[in-house]
Amino acid sequence: MHPLRIERLVYRWPVAARSTLGIGALSLASGERLFLHGPSGCGKSTLLSAIAGVVDVPTGAILVADKDVGALNGGARDRFRVDHIGMIFQVFNLIPWLSALENVLLPCTFSKRRLERSGEDPAGTARNLLDELGLSDPSLASKPASELSVGQQQRVAAARALIGKPDLILADEPTSALDEVAKAAFVDLLARECAEAGTALLFVSHDRSLEHHFDRSVDFLALNGGAA
Repeated sequence: MHPLRIERLVYRWPVAARSTLGIGALSLASGERLFLHGPSGCGKSTLLSAIAGVVDVPTGAILVADKDVGALNGGARDRFRVDHIGMIFQVFNLIPWLSALENVLLPCTFSKRRLERSGEDPAGTARNLLDELGLSDPSLASKPASELSVGQQQRVAAARALIGKPDLILADEPTSALDEVAKAAFVDLLARECAEAGTALLFVSHDRSLEHHFDRSVDFLALNGGAA
């Protein structure tokens, strides 16, 4: 099973004069960590949206966990996304009034698969993830997300993406608000957690100082050569 396989993907925003995406082929194996780099505004986030099924893509172009994303309708696509994909956004997208622990457990609320893969005690699994990601203080788990620092919110977002062992994690510039030391530490932690869970990681960034943390690095502009 391939967590991700892309073949002959072409996508153009409805108001755009030319294609944003024109990708011949890209794939990730289970547990593989791929660093996809390119300048801001080149289409990296659009690619993640396409993989996640947030935008409509042609059938047969994107397979996640061997399922054709383009063949799913809106509701089925949403259910499939939460079952199989963990997402870490640049602005984290935590629910501000929920606690750190409650934010981590959100995928288990919406996905029976993620709940079952979280073990007999999902809350305990969530606490362990927070601990492993550097939030070992028990009081932090009960704090509303709005009261956490940027670095703490980032780790909560990573734990939320990891819980329930999704097949694929998509990370969109998640270190942009951190200093150099914090960036490296976070990427190491995330890569280790993905390796232990057997989860593939697609990490998108313009910051090439991070690429040595990954199994493979791909230049988005070279990959996207088919856009026209």
